[in-house]
Amino acid sequence: MTNARTEVAHFKLEITDRVATVRLDRPDRKNPLTFESYAELRDWFRDLHYADDVDVVIFASNGGNFSSGGDVHDIIGPLTRMNMKDLMRFTRMTGDLVKAIMHCGKPVIAAVDGICVGAGAIIAMASDMRIATPEAKTAFLFTRVGLAGCDMGACAILPRIIGQSRAAELLYTGRSMSAQEGENWGFYSRLVAAEGLTAQAQAMADRIKAGPNFAHMMTKTMLNQEWSMSIDQAIEAEAQAQAICMQTEDFKRAYDAFVAKEKPVFEGD
Repeated sequence: MTNARTEVAHFKLEITDRVATVRLDRPDRKNPLTFESYAELRDWFRDLHYADDVDVVIFASNGGNFSSGGDVHDIIGPLTRMNMKDLMRFTRMTGDLVKAIMHCGKPVIAAVDGICVGAGAIIAMASDMRIATPEAKTAFLFTRVGLAGCDMGACAILPRIIGQSRAAELLYTGRSMSAQEGENWGFYSRLVAAEGLTAQAQAMADRIKAGPNFAHMMTKTMLNQEWSMSIDQAIEAEAQAQAICMQTEDFKRAYDAFVAKEKPVFEGD
């Protein structure tokens, strides 16, 4: 059995009852990312794929904000002085964080309050589910600093969530998407009052972790892989996925509970 790494230096981490809660830890500056936090988050999410003691991740806000994105002084300044090789190393690292979140094998819930911009908006975008407070302000700011909007998978993922035209508007202009727009467009599944955000995220995590977690891993895998499949390929992939899940003990537990008119208790195997 492999447990998730608990010793981290550049973000906050709590693991309680199979739910991991991750927070960026610079609330005085609206939780920007640094070179170190990018790399450590990437490595932690990569390793999570092999962890048996975490079923769900909540990527939470801290101090009333989610994240202000890449730190202007700690990241953007140094980037202006890097050569192409080092720039490519950095941009690939940030993209690897998105891939690590998407391939970690665990459902990830983003609980967004306040500022959620730049790379912070990307982390929310890469999560499986997103809830937010009415005060949430989400923006993909890359054009505001002279860069293309196609950062960390935004041009591939965001249109699939909110539609091509809406995504293009946000990526071209860098303007803020209000929480209400985010809910109306499907970026956020629901809005909750700030004082209830943590409880709502925890309730969602508790409901998910009570389910068949091997099957949840398969669901996440299919949600990601089927983007690049034809309908025929997707149907075949899902047939294989379900056949695998039908061999699990959780499938048998569900049947036995149904026959006994009881609620199934899943154990993830």
